[in-house]
Amino acid sequence: MADQPSARARAARPSGEGAAFSPLYRQIKDLLVQSLDRGEWKPGELIPSEIDLAARFQVSQGTVRKAVDELAAEHLLLRRQGKGTFVATHHEARVRYRFLRLAADDETEAGRAEAGRAESRILECRRLRAPAEISRGLDLRAGETVIMIRRLLCMNQVPTVVDDIWLPGAAFRGLTLELLSANRAPMYGLFESEFGVSMVRADEKLRAVAAPAEIAALLNVEPGTPLLQVDRVSYTYGDRPMEIRRGLYLTDRYHYRNSLN
Repeated sequence: MADQPSARARAARPSGEGAAFSPLYRQIKDLLVQSLDRGEWKPGELIPSEIDLAARFQVSQGTVRKAVDELAAEHLLLRRQGKGTFVATHHEARVRYRFLRLAADDETEAGRAEAGRAESRILECRRLRAPAEISRGLDLRAGETVIMIRRLLCMNQVPTVVDDIWLPGAAFRGLTLELLSANRAPMYGLFESEFGVSMVRADEKLRAVAAPAEIAALLNVEPGTPLLQVDRVSYTYGDRPMEIRRGLYLTDRYHYRNSLN
């Protein structure tokens, strides 16, 4: 007999017309995301087994498995053979650079090793009133405080990317230039560990631009050099925007690589 939704599962349904058509496994998925958002299971932690979750939500193990499969496909969870399922973290080697899609033109092992040698230098970190465009992008009220970070990313000691990053000030109280400069973990890993903010997905727009003089100086190229501009909005659980980032990429030896399914 098919699963009958428990009271808790029914509570996860959206209200209004069409709610009855929400598959049960999607309701369980939504409940799991709510638990992740509340911090019930921290990044890197083991979540309960499928059997335990099935008992908790009063559904079949197969229904839970389908929900967990989708969350794993979306990189919110990580399965480890023989160990269980864990909350994804940007400290994990497999997903550490999941949002950095830069790859070396040299596809040999030596080229891949070179592309992996990334060094981050924090050039600026300050608090200010959010410009109107940033307020809209981060769903902030007019005049709210944001943190603006400028970072230089060097690949194999060669300046390659300049990132301008905007974060909501209320969510990142205590974030300073000193903290960022002392950090040796991935930046998103720092956000998880110190501020409880997990970046779980991102939307990006790409375009070709000419290097402004200030950016050209940081990348050691001539003004007007072609660059790849990557505008990103990163989201935490519940599709809440938590970061706006504009990256300017020097692509003379690298390319932006993505896989489409």
